[in-house]
Amino acid sequence: MSNNILVIDDERDFLESVRRGLITAGFKGVRIESDPIRAAELFRGEDRFDLALIDITMPGMSGIELLEFIRAQSPHTECIMVTALNEARMAVESIRKGAYEYLVKPVSRDDLIQAVDRALERKRFLDILHLSKRNVPPGLEHKEAFLPIITQSKKLIRVLKEAELHAPSNVPVLITGESGTGKELLARAIHLASPRASRVFTAVNMASLTGTLFEAEFFGHTRGSFTGADRERSGYIEQTNNGTLFLDEIGVLPPEMQGKLHRVLQEGEYLKLGSSQPRKADIRFVAATNEDLEQLMAAGRFRKDLYYRLKGAWLHLPPLRERKEDIPLLVDAFLGELAGDPEKVHVEDDAMSMLMTYDYPGNIRELRSILHSALNLAQGGSIRPGLLPENVRKRKVQAKDSFQDGSPRMKPLADVERDHILRAYQVAGRNKSRTAKLLGIGLNTLRRKLESYGE
Repeated sequence: MSNNILVIDDERDFLESVRRGLITAGFKGVRIESDPIRAAELFRGEDRFDLALIDITMPGMSGIELLEFIRAQSPHTECIMVTALNEARMAVESIRKGAYEYLVKPVSRDDLIQAVDRALERKRFLDILHLSKRNVPPGLEHKEAFLPIITQSKKLIRVLKEAELHAPSNVPVLITGESGTGKELLARAIHLASPRASRVFTAVNMASLTGTLFEAEFFGHTRGSFTGADRERSGYIEQTNNGTLFLDEIGVLPPEMQGKLHRVLQEGEYLKLGSSQPRKADIRFVAATNEDLEQLMAAGRFRKDLYYRLKGAWLHLPPLRERKEDIPLLVDAFLGELAGDPEKVHVEDDAMSMLMTYDYPGNIRELRSILHSALNLAQGGSIRPGLLPENVRKRKVQAKDSFQDGSPRMKPLADVERDHILRAYQVAGRNKSRTAKLLGIGLNTLRRKLESYGE
């Protein structure tokens, strides 16, 4: 770990024992200080600490006084108090004053590591939530356009930057990704970052349009063009002229309708149902699918010409299980949406750990549903593990295939190993010691692997 940890105690033997235990467990940046007054001075300067372990009884300045000073000077530093058995009352008081936890001497190595792990995990969650208040992915010019997309994930930010580069053009965009990953949100962001931002954005679920209904709704119809057509009606194409048309679930469009859509993309014109007069269409097309269109083409269910027209630009949204660093941000945002004030809703640490571990086959949409249900069950109280669905509480890490069924290529073994190690690293809260135990490999081996991956 690269966290900076400060240990303050007037017993030198205890200080050395704690430092050895933390360093052996893989923590770096461990500093010890036997004088509480000198320790306090560190927080006045340039030093920044993620965690402070503070003995309650020290000469010159009590641990409670030092705790209050640290919380005032460095509110983002987590504090763990260390107490003797006969100081339980002081330990409780320290919790009230902002300490995360307290340990009773003598402290076992396992208890120490677990407490430090939990405190640093809490700090990481709170730091991410603090960043989420800004709620704007970094490095984007059109910040307002991408504001609804909540992320600090490098993988997703790369996709957003690509989307922003494609936005000014008229090239069609194909967005792929599992259900619930936010494909429509990205399509809207592309529209808002484009010169068409002041024009209409229309979202159409292609699964709801079949046969004659597709032509009538999509292209519009003339009066008398079919039974019940008692007046002329404009379709999505005409209504969206000069704007952006988002075609969701494009993979379910019947082949006979795909040809009509291809003509609009290729020629920039269309026919109303019941009319032989071509009409011009100036539209930016953005399509989305959670299916493998290349497999559909191989099966004769999707036209190649339409596929390559739609894939003028291709953006793939990663599933939530590949951007778990975004879960605390999304939790905060959804609690704000669902509860009105996220500050009034507390998610217990164990519950947050379970939310971080779960794989979310339904992605962001599933996370929102889980939180909505938990809020209803909490009845104004904290969201605790027992309020989460059983499949989330199990916290089992499901092994994922390293390649999709039917794919003609398998990942190289080195890539499979890299993905497996990085996934374990995320599940273990980016704690190297815990990751090494989870994987059953040596700590030094893990460090070398992570360094080679840029971690």
